[in-house]
Amino acid sequence: MSTTDTSAETNATLREITPRAIILGIMVGMVMGVANVYLGLFAGLTVSASIPAAVISMGLLRGVLKNGTILENNTVQTIASAGESLAAGIIFTMPALVIVGVWTEFDFWTVTLVSITGGLLGVLFMIPLRKPMIVEDEELIYPEGVACAKVLTAGQEGGAGMRTIFVALGVGAVIKFLADGYALLTGSLKWHFAAGKAHFFTGMTAAPALVGVGYIVGINIAALVFVGGAIAWLIGGPIMTVMGYDGINLDDPNLQGILKTNMRYLGVGAMVVGGLWSIIMIRNGIAQGIRETVSGYKKTMGTDVVLPRTQRDMDRKWILLLVSGTMLITLLLYNNITGSFGVSVLATVLMTICSFFFVAVAAYIVGLVGSSNSPVSGMTICSVLLTSAFIAAFGFEGEIAIIATLGVAGVVCCATCTSGDVCQDLKTGSLVGATPFRQQWVEVIGVVTASFVMWGALTLLHQGYGIGTDAHLAVDDRGNALEAPQAQLFSQLMNGFFGNEELPWALISAGLAIGLVIILIDQLILVPSNSKVRLHVMPVAVGMYLPFGLSAAILLGGLLCWLAMRSKTASAEAKNAGHERGVLLASGLIAGEAIAGVLIAIPRAMSDSFIGDLLFNVFDEAEPGDKSIMNALAIVMLVGISVWFIRVGRPREQS
Repeated sequence: MSTTDTSAETNATLREITPRAIILGIMVGMVMGVANVYLGLFAGLTVSASIPAAVISMGLLRGVLKNGTILENNTVQTIASAGESLAAGIIFTMPALVIVGVWTEFDFWTVTLVSITGGLLGVLFMIPLRKPMIVEDEELIYPEGVACAKVLTAGQEGGAGMRTIFVALGVGAVIKFLADGYALLTGSLKWHFAAGKAHFFTGMTAAPALVGVGYIVGINIAALVFVGGAIAWLIGGPIMTVMGYDGINLDDPNLQGILKTNMRYLGVGAMVVGGLWSIIMIRNGIAQGIRETVSGYKKTMGTDVVLPRTQRDMDRKWILLLVSGTMLITLLLYNNITGSFGVSVLATVLMTICSFFFVAVAAYIVGLVGSSNSPVSGMTICSVLLTSAFIAAFGFEGEIAIIATLGVAGVVCCATCTSGDVCQDLKTGSLVGATPFRQQWVEVIGVVTASFVMWGALTLLHQGYGIGTDAHLAVDDRGNALEAPQAQLFSQLMNGFFGNEELPWALISAGLAIGLVIILIDQLILVPSNSKVRLHVMPVAVGMYLPFGLSAAILLGGLLCWLAMRSKTASAEAKNAGHERGVLLASGLIAGEAIAGVLIAIPRAMSDSFIGDLLFNVFDEAEPGDKSIMNALAIVMLVGISVWFIRVGRPREQS
């Protein structure tokens, strides 16, 4: 507590909310929001922008302009993290409406308003929880928030960190252009071999962004994603080809595509188990979160005492006004897209209840285990199942039921994701002496501004690459459709619940069984032995859903993180500093590849116009070169990226 108090006294007169901090935060939030849209659709995972945003801010405001304050830098990272956190909520749900066939293209106002309303509820419902959870509860450590505070406090290193981010951003962009724009190196290394009737499809996607994801999530999660891929493609696929499952023809040139379609249903079963199990595992946290929510609201609404600057939250009148306005906008939005006022009222009530509930849960869970380990997918699956049950019980079906269910899930998921980042931001603020109500208002700014880039990113990526289906691939065969695993899951559930599609229950049941086996191994063997290695279901399920090459690239990143941190003589401080440098490198590569991916999608999306044709031909008249040379260049690139990670991330003792 003394750290916070000292910071509060020291920082009382420092600049905190300035135009340059707001503008920089909005810009970084939009960039990282677009990056997370791309990354989430590509690999089913997203990354936090807090530390990269803090480093960029320190590099510019303190390193270049020489007069930035720690509170200005905190404002930048607060706005940026609020913006990028929306991406997970949007990409989990909105693409499902396209995949399921309800939409042929993304609707601007629906995507934008779902993002705004969900993000606002995540901020507003979190405000009364700040004091009981973030300030008073010593059990909740909020690891990312504490780490970001340490980075801000050690701000003199921001210049070097900023250089790492921007160099990595440039490298990631160049590699993406070379692979998907000019076809000078392959984007995916693929190998197919057969042993009798058993066919194996393996490989590695040559994408620096995926290596960066693996580095950030670490060896445990990266290995679990790979295990999921191995279960699907090295066990499940060969078994299907040997059995001739569902009339599979081994001579079919699209054999891999057929297996991928079937494999997804294994992932569906495992994801459902993982989602339900994650809720069961955090049942005590749910109860505690709800108790602290009620307590927080009572304390907030029951006092008019003027508090010190570092203890003041947004005025409760503004909270009530914004929550009421958000609910009204949501009601009108649902009524517009469903055409049924009854469905809209039901959906709005369910949305509000689920958002309130899961914001409290997320706030508590991220305090214990961090945002990276928060079971957002599980909570969204549970909200989808709950909403589907209520919608069906009231007799609604077809497209109206699908839109209402996914509309609720979209808002709830945005609220859940945003609240997790808000917790970490407010923890950072409490440690560096920021003003809570100012942070909460800039969270609102970050949410609203970033919401307006979500539709554009989704539209460009869908028209340029295709989301969730090979039917929308670009003209050439160099780009890969974006897998969007969570959105695929929700679209398949919606087709099964409210559509005419007969789900392959045998494969889903097999996925359920695999998920249960993973849980049993974890709970009966690993937990009792106090093993540092854990078997979490959701990463395995995501790996089962993704092409094998993506899982392999993520594993490479996890291995590089492990190798960089293997030193037995380095101090804990040196290891942490090395890991932070590696995270900055990974963040830059991810942002660079994502930005280049969106830029490449622009001419593809505009291919029917003169300007679009002109830009399109810059890339797509380039004929792919010799496949062996392209593969060799991709391997050289991956080796170079690997060496770079190890050099940057290895511990360095300070002299």
